[in-house]
Amino acid sequence: MKTRLGRTDLVVNPIGLGTNAVGGHNLFPNLDENAGRELVRSGLENGINFLDTAFIYGPKRSEEIVGEVVRESGRRSDFVIATKGSHKFVGNELVNDNSPAFLKQAVEESLQRLQTDYIDLFYIHFPDEDTPKDEAVGALKELKDQGKIRAIGVSNFTLEQLQEANKDGYVDVYQGAYNLLDRSAETDFFPYMREHQISFVPFYPLASGLLTGKYSKQTDVSEKNKKRPQFQPGVYERNLERIEQVRQIANSKGAEVSHIVLAWYLTRKEIDVIIPGAKNAGQVLHNLKTLNIQLTAEEITAIGEIFNS
Repeated sequence: MKTRLGRTDLVVNPIGLGTNAVGGHNLFPNLDENAGRELVRSGLENGINFLDTAFIYGPKRSEEIVGEVVRESGRRSDFVIATKGSHKFVGNELVNDNSPAFLKQAVEESLQRLQTDYIDLFYIHFPDEDTPKDEAVGALKELKDQGKIRAIGVSNFTLEQLQEANKDGYVDVYQGAYNLLDRSAETDFFPYMREHQISFVPFYPLASGLLTGKYSKQTDVSEKNKKRPQFQPGVYERNLERIEQVRQIANSKGAEVSHIVLAWYLTRKEIDVIIPGAKNAGQVLHNLKTLNIQLTAEEITAIGEIFNS
């Protein structure tokens, strides 16, 4: 089962792999790099062909490990690698730079870390405050014309920034926040996606684990998650009630809540691929079970209404 990513010529398994927990030592404590290699390897061996990484995961280390595993496979052309750049260190301070010169440098450095001569999809990871966004994307268009990247993406842009970035029609993919607990993109971004044939790739699709169905009123929520909107008192309990309704659908199919949630995203016309993260090979294989889920029109409507209420 493969799908085309928007209007690009990239053909991907609808279930990709987010690799921020592969070498993302700055994001997750006590990561095991060998476990990271194994989870990427397991994904590639079991049908995943779309890998999402970034300079800032590590920093740099995620790209290096992904590149290493893809290279050892000897099948580079079978896989679609997406990476992101915009961050740079100024002393100890981390800043974003969208200037054409910096983005060209960022692509060259990502190519080296990934041990490849082309990047399938390169995103501007975050906007900066100064660079006109159409100039930033124009630099990526030059690299695309040179064959160094195959598709152009932007991430974390406001709608206005996206519109400026896409002034010349060069943006292929937009990555932004979207899940069943935060559907604001349906109003803010989806109409623009449809109009301009831009593919929307959601991040946080499982809402920091809440939409996996693993939480209950007895769960000891981490201090980090307690600060997130979906875990606030009152909101959290209401979300658990919604998830229990989804669990009924999951149980009827012999599936788990996360499979139903991920399958529902793939019914959105604007979404071609989802990139749930994983911390071990078992989670990669678990996410792939989503492809076995067939939601009826009634179930699709019902899930949407559960999270509208």
